Amino acid sequence: MFNRRTFLTATAATLAAPHVVRAFELNPIFAPQPVKVGPALQPGQLLILPKAHFLYFVTAPRQAMRYGVGVGKAGLEFTGTATIDVKKEWPTWRPTNEMIEREPRTYAKFKDNDYVQPGGPGNPLGARALYLFQNGRDTYFRIHGTTQPSSIGRSVSNGCIRMINDHVIDLYQRVPIGTPVTVI
Repeated sequence: MFNRRTFLTATAATLAAPHVVRAFELNPIFAPQPVKVGPALQPGQLLILPKAHFLYFVTAPRQAMRYGVGVGKAGLEFTGTATIDVKKEWPTWRPTNEMIEREPRTYAKFKDNDYVQPGGPGNPLGARALYLFQNGRDTYFRIHGTTQPSSIGRSVSNGCIRMINDHVIDLYQRVPIGTPVTVI
């Protein structure tokens, strides 16, 4: 029976309970999905369109798997061509000196030392990282997982291409070392 005492008890319990945070829900447009692409794209290549927040892995002539991504803030984004020369599971991470200079408070624990954050669930590079190189030189840009899934579909990173961890694991398994990458 619902009476005043039951109502007051239920209300008090609701107010005393910790605030429940709604789980992150990825916009379905950013979920991996097969799509058709133009004939100029070759199977085995990656194409990234930062303004649209999509990464395409060309799987066959005129076919690709499309993933939603988070990309660099204005002025920090990578453009051009590269190859994936290194792949790592649960990579270590250290911000670049430029990142430390731009955001000294955010990266204070890295200032004036050689500290490298170990790989693992709390590491900003997430579960996998694909390292972009040009002419055999590391660009310091990566395609990687993220601890901030809400950044997918946004331009908020320091230049890297962010993916949901499950999505970057899938991509990691599909692309070999030497895969060409074009970022427009």
